[in-house]
Amino acid sequence: MIKYDKLFKVLKENNISQYSLYNHYGVSRSQIQRLKDNQSVTTHTLNMMLNILGEGFTLDDIAEFIPDRE
Repeated sequence: MIKYDKLFKVLKENNISQYSLYNHYGVSRSQIQRLKDNQSVTTHTLNMMLNILGEGFTLDDIAEFIPDRE
C-alpha cells in the first residue's frame, strides 16, 4: 500500500490548503480525495503535487510504501 499522509503534512507545513490545490493549482477534488483515502492515483497527479511544492521535494517527502500483508 502506498500512503499519502506525508503529503498533507508537507502541504500544511508549506501553507498550501486543499482549497488552494483545486482553486489555484487545478487539482481536481476527486484526486485530492483519492490521495486522502490512500487510493490509486496517477504519476501525473504525483508529479503535479511535487511541482506545486517546488524544487527539493521528492516522492519520499509525500508518499510512504507499506508492504501488503499476505
